[in-house]
Amino acid sequence: MQKTLDVITIGEAMAMFVATETGDLSAVEHFMKRVAGAELNVATGLARLGLNVGWVSRVGDDSFGHFVLDSLKKEGIDAAGVTLDGRFATGFQLKSKVENGTDPIVEYFRKGSAASHLSVEDYHADYFASARHLHLSGVAAALSASSYALLDHAAAAMKSQGKTISFDPNLRPVLWKSEAEMIEKLNRLAFQADWVLPGLKEGMILTGEKTPEGIADFYLNKGVKAVVLKTGADGAWFKTANGEQGAVAAVKVENVVDTVGAGDGFAVGVISALLEGKPLQQAVARGNRIGSLAIQVQGDSEGLPTRAELSV
Repeated sequence: MQKTLDVITIGEAMAMFVATETGDLSAVEHFMKRVAGAELNVATGLARLGLNVGWVSRVGDDSFGHFVLDSLKKEGIDAAGVTLDGRFATGFQLKSKVENGTDPIVEYFRKGSAASHLSVEDYHADYFASARHLHLSGVAAALSASSYALLDHAAAAMKSQGKTISFDPNLRPVLWKSEAEMIEKLNRLAFQADWVLPGLKEGMILTGEKTPEGIADFYLNKGVKAVVLKTGADGAWFKTANGEQGAVAAVKVENVVDTVGAGDGFAVGVISALLEGKPLQQAVARGNRIGSLAIQVQGDSEGLPTRAELSV
């Protein structure tokens, strides 16, 4: 019997080696092993809040691939949509340790990875139909033309079934052939979404607009129902298709440890609250809260809270 899911997301996971000492990566001798991947971070955060989450991907039949699968099991994420692909390797990355709140240095070893070979063949209609929401990110969209085709196909199919869709642009310019292609392809996905969650700078790049309201209107005029902009230290700003708008202040953090994963934590908060039927302003406040927790620990998903730990 097909398991009923709240959310499905599609993406790449990598083994991540996080430096346990500061300094140049070339000089670091000790690392701790974790899993990394924007969409997997979101899946992990949603699962910890008690949602039934499925993650669709490909991993190599290697130690890193099995490490990813073990991590899914540990977090209670459904792996029925994951293919163990013996032809290609699972990617990995190295991440520096920082203690001053700056962005860590990350080096990726992912070219030709198993996940980059995701394609429309990985769309299993019954599996996707079992979920009520689809979350997509610009990271998976950038992996390859075939991976992008899968996301585009899944979005069109879920939209035709009346399911809700969220989209985080999560720009990775280095993975695209050109900025023009990135803008065209990501906006095509965004226009199919109900909720679009860009950072302010991302929104400026994708729309050519200079203000939060201009960015929001760009997407709302294409049929998007709500746009939530991450505005850094100011928190977030939102606007809906019915004209509701407002700013939600950031949660003050005294000690920023690792900024990676903050946007994924924000997405976890917004998506989980909206799927619970909460008002958008409350959903954005939860996004700010979880984003603030994510940056207070080392690692991409270690700060994502359980339902018992969540106060918003």
